[in-house]
Amino acid sequence: MLPILFLIPLLLSTTSHASVQDFCVAETTASDTPAGFPCKPEANVTSSDFVYTGLSVPGKIIDLINAAVTPAFVTQFPGLNGLGLSALRLDLGPGGVVPLHSHPGATELLIVKSGHITAGFVSSANSVYIATVKTGELMIFPQGLLHFQVAAGKKGAVAFAFFSSPNPGLQILDFALFASNFSTPLIAKTTFLDPELIKKLKGVLGGSG
Repeated sequence: MLPILFLIPLLLSTTSHASVQDFCVAETTASDTPAGFPCKPEANVTSSDFVYTGLSVPGKIIDLINAAVTPAFVTQFPGLNGLGLSALRLDLGPGGVVPLHSHPGATELLIVKSGHITAGFVSSANSVYIATVKTGELMIFPQGLLHFQVAAGKKGAVAFAFFSSPNPGLQILDFALFASNFSTPLIAKTTFLDPELIKKLKGVLGGSG
């Protein structure tokens, strides 16, 4: 029995995937890199670096989408740096919508706190997966795939999303097309949309070209 007891610490030490460094609180005054932010000196780290209160209250609703998205990514919550996860709060008013978007750097797990949310994603094979997610239920959105969320029914909804990266990235399809300087002729050529419709959408979202 005694040799087995000596063997257990050895096995744990050879199979553990834990980092030698416990944490790396982001020094957000420095530049972000593909490997993350540099570490804040440990002597300057405090308990508050590991607590974030920004998701405890509803975000400010944007009229255009009747929704608020409040992130807790590494730039807002430096304690996440290097730990492979982040979060956000989603407040949807009645009929509120988060338009088609993707997170290039992370998979998303959505947890509905109140209300119902109709959500879905489009696979790389162009298959569409849609479900209405109720209070306490979860839905997953694989990394990099276009997806959306819409408040279902006549009431609003609140949800929290968790990501497999401290900086998941965000690209909203409508904004990429119609809030940028992507030229109208090229959008029409590459999307088959009518140029007049493109100009109208650019007028709404503030794009140029």
